[in-house]
Amino acid sequence: MENDASEAAGSLSVIFDGILWFFTNIGLAFYNFFYAITHPSLWLDWSNKEAIMRFVYYGGSVEFFFVVFTAVVIIFAVGLWRNGFLWGCVRVLEGFANTVGRFFAWAGLLMVIQQIVIVFMQRIFTRPDISIGFGIPLQFDISWFAEELKLYNAMVVCLCMAYTFVQGGHVRVDLIYSAVAFRTKKVIDMFGAVFFMMPVAVMIWLYGWFFLWRHLIVPNPSASDTLDRLLTKSRALRWNVETIGFSPNGFNGYFLFKILLCAFTAMLFLQAVAMLFRSYLEWKEGPESENKYLDRDSLGEGEEAYEGTH
Repeated sequence: MENDASEAAGSLSVIFDGILWFFTNIGLAFYNFFYAITHPSLWLDWSNKEAIMRFVYYGGSVEFFFVVFTAVVIIFAVGLWRNGFLWGCVRVLEGFANTVGRFFAWAGLLMVIQQIVIVFMQRIFTRPDISIGFGIPLQFDISWFAEELKLYNAMVVCLCMAYTFVQGGHVRVDLIYSAVAFRTKKVIDMFGAVFFMMPVAVMIWLYGWFFLWRHLIVPNPSASDTLDRLLTKSRALRWNVETIGFSPNGFNGYFLFKILLCAFTAMLFLQAVAMLFRSYLEWKEGPESENKYLDRDSLGEGEEAYEGTH
């Protein structure tokens, strides 16, 4: 009995400590946010090596997570009171996803054109390189331009993902969704946004953030490093941007893929927030608000039957 009581007391103590830690970090989020914006030189002055390490640390820190988490909670709380404000947030977030996606979708066309040019230069003109520009031209080996095609593909995948989501272009594995009532669908959407999209985005960000910086600077930062340890490492800090390709004359900007990974994760998280807000508003206002303010592309008048299949 005494052992059971001590185990129960220990479990309650752990739970209480966890709850206290959670709400303490929410309270500190306000301080951390305003301190960061009022002291930008501490983390944005990259002529200072310690500022670089602070930027690296805070980008994947608990402090940054709770600043973002608290901001989302506050916006949602205000939206519970003023639905118009929340609709405005949805329109901004979805508009951002649409704008970025529509712009970078052109990378697909650029990829096709560049591949055609490569084939012509290799097979018809038998050139080993391609030179672009006047005066001091941009000149690289054919293999450089061939490997660079992967960057265009990565742009489409990473930066058009949220846009495709807004347009309803992703495949849905539908087991029960189509058979349930409208408001039940919205509850499922809210659950998916909070318990699937957001946690996955956070995990990918934590991996991708330090993965990026390990290919930009040395000594290599680690997710387990404390701020004090990173500040100590900053004494030996120097830029070491990854420029190694898979072939001797191949594409040498592979650090750009790490940047795209972080950009993809940020847009995934923002789209999850937009989905949460939209699903709540449609749940509250009913079926008449479905797809309200939704800006979807159209193939033109008379082509409605083909939309959603392109």
